Amino acid sequence: AARGAPGAARRPQPLSVSPQVAAVALLLCFAVSRAPGACTALAAFEAAATALLLLLYLLRLDKALPWLCWPLADLCNSVVAALFLLVLCLFAIITRSNRGTLAGGVIGLILIVLCIVDAVLLFKMISFNRPRGSNTPAK
Repeated sequence: AARGAPGAARRPQPLSVSPQVAAVALLLCFAVSRAPGACTALAAFEAAATALLLLLYLLRLDKALPWLCWPLADLCNSVVAALFLLVLCLFAIITRSNRGTLAGGVIGLILIVLCIVDAVLLFKMISFNRPRGSNTPAK
């Protein structure tokens, strides 16, 4: 693993891009289908939050503020996003106002799975009881 923030390994790149792609697809489905404003707003917020965290890691801005555990912030983003998206997607699937909203709900469920996998991987990478310089996961 590459060197990352103190106490954690850097995020795997394929997994950091796939939630962004799913979040943008979710936003497009809700925007095109003219879903209720809350659906589109939450999808836009998730796409923006995921893009900002991805940009933070790509530009290595996490090194500028080493006192903040960025993987832990990313973990919190993944957990909160999964909870909000669960409510949003269930609402979109249950109402089925049109095919775009239904497609957005299904893409949102895929995004929930990606957020949960991302959260589990991040949780395994964060060192709670190991020395801060260690990047190897506990066995």
